[in-house]
Amino acid sequence: MDIQTFGKWILITGALLMVVGVTLLLAGKLGFRGFPGDIRVEREGMGIYFPVVTCIVISIILTVVINLFGRK
Repeated sequence: MDIQTFGKWILITGALLMVVGVTLLLAGKLGFRGFPGDIRVEREGMGIYFPVVTCIVISIILTVVINLFGRK
């Protein structure tokens, strides 16, 4: 891979990270706190949050996107 191709991949990766970051910021401002099925345990002085369903949804979305754009 030459240096120009590598530079293009870095720019594309950076742009995708920006889009993901903006999406997460907007979701937080709109009040998104996770899907039903995410595990949340809160006790005095301690809290544990494990986003089970959110991880599954993100995995499905990424699988579909990678399969759509990854085919030649």
